[in-house]
Amino acid sequence: MTTVPDPLALASIEAVCVTGEERNCGVTSGTLHTLDELTRWIAEHCAQSGHELCEQTVRALVRAEPGAWQ
Repeated sequence: MTTVPDPLALASIEAVCVTGEERNCGVTSGTLHTLDELTRWIAEHCAQSGHELCEQTVRALVRAEPGAWQ
């Protein structure tokens, strides 16, 4: 079996700033749909805050393609 991205579904990408000693900054990018948008958000947040560590989450729909397991 293999999985393939669903070409009709938009991926959802989000980042949260996890910079901090006592606690994480916690500012989030909100849901974006391209890595370019996410990179731009991270660059702007880092430039404004001096922070440098974000956690990235990508969610996408994938289809199971039958294979040898059948």
